Amino acid sequence: MHATLTEHARCVFGDEYRPSPPCDRDHDEAYFIEALTFADADAILAMLRELCPHLADGYLPVRIRNLAYRLVLLQRPDDPELMREAAVSLHLHGPDWDDIAAALQERADALDAAKARPDRRRGR
Repeated sequence: MHATLTEHARCVFGDEYRPSPPCDRDHDEAYFIEALTFADADAILAMLRELCPHLADGYLPVRIRNLAYRLVLLQRPDDPELMREAAVSLHLHGPDWDDIAAALQERADALDAAKARPDRRRGR
């Protein structure tokens, strides 16, 4: 059993920056996707940041990166910085998702604008 999602991903996909740890298990991508699906946001972000520190690098397949960002945004729907990070990743990996990336950027901007506006109901 892998101790972390990052370790599991490293075994399944490899790591551009570190060797894969010794492991005596067969690696099935479907099992990894199941682990990713039920991972918490911190574990997903740790995996993304360790295996793809510059967004455009690493051996994680684009479909896994997209799924990871989608899952973490579902857990943190009001995090504008995370939305921008996901948008940049989508832009870097092809024009097919440019409309989604633009929508994420717009939502992040709207969240920032809402935070900057004073709340008149509470005298702020």
